[in-house]
Amino acid sequence: MPDDRTPVVVAARRTPIGSAGGALKGCAVDELAAPVLRATLDDAGLSDVDDVLLGNVFGPGGNPARVAALRAGLGRGVPGVTVDRQCASGLAAIAMAATAVRAGEGEVFLAGGVESASTAPHRAWRTDPPRPYTRAPFAPAEAGDPEMGAAADLVAARAGISRARQDRFALRSHARALAARRAGRFAGELVAVGGVDADERPREFTLERLARFRPAFTPDGTATAANSCGVNDGAAAVLVVSERVRRERGLSGLRLVVAATGAVDPNLLGLGAVPAMRRVLAAAGPPDVVEFNEAFAGQALACLDAVGIDEERVSPDGGAIALGHPWGASGAVLVVRLFARLVRGGGGERTGLAALSAGGGVGVAAAWEVVA
Repeated sequence: MPDDRTPVVVAARRTPIGSAGGALKGCAVDELAAPVLRATLDDAGLSDVDDVLLGNVFGPGGNPARVAALRAGLGRGVPGVTVDRQCASGLAAIAMAATAVRAGEGEVFLAGGVESASTAPHRAWRTDPPRPYTRAPFAPAEAGDPEMGAAADLVAARAGISRARQDRFALRSHARALAARRAGRFAGELVAVGGVDADERPREFTLERLARFRPAFTPDGTATAANSCGVNDGAAAVLVVSERVRRERGLSGLRLVVAATGAVDPNLLGLGAVPAMRRVLAAAGPPDVVEFNEAFAGQALACLDAVGIDEERVSPDGGAIALGHPWGASGAVLVVRLFARLVRGGGGERTGLAALSAGGGVGVAAAWEVVA
């Protein structure tokens, strides 16, 4: 039986996901996150927050979680902390908020993530002359620190994931996202920002069109621009409260069953979610719904195969290949999607798994169950 400190997600929202340089290009990270924080808190009918935890990867620094909390009008006494576990940052922030609830540090936390690839600052090492760089190191050079796309090609090749299978996976992601949008299944989770009220990336594809895309990262690779995620802008947040608060307020939600973090060889960074998922599945059993971040089709399929999850069961309304991958927010998007399906959807599904891999060979996974 859950005790009063059991963490529960009782509200979940996200912005539409825009393409870098696209519909949300004028929004800085705090401008993306603030309306989502406000809407998530308002959905639960609460006013006081103990802290705000937001994942962010390429932002301006200066603790965007605190800046967004102030912009959202949460009060000057709400602190804020920004988390960087690369692509897993949003889910890591939610898991950290849950840990804070269990530890008795507070009972109401806003947690999630945000990314604005469009407004991320240019970076350069302080050498003479300055040496620009596009990303920070994921691992020491001597340990191996491949680019994401090259690592995805390596993982797919080692796992025997064919180009044709990757293209079919990508086609399904786009088709499901378009179907979900037409059916209005995203409506309850979206917070319009800057007049943008729909995800920008989903496309009508055919297998024939997908087959025409050339390898994007290595000459003989199988990852293409179409069977990989985009570079994106967006924010997502959930409200994590104690079981006591949930019960007193009479709220439905997602109770955290177990969360885990794992790591693998950084040269195979796309497999980082595998040890985390194995630990979670061993503790919680097979879920009804799986949301796995589709950074690259081949990498996602390799992870799913490794833990025995049928690819047809993943991302029932489309995943990051179709919707986009706003790095710091993506882990939180997974939980927003689980909340929409399991809590708002009312389809009888009771349990869910959210998981993703991240730069440096790390991964995070979390299992959830509906509570009413």
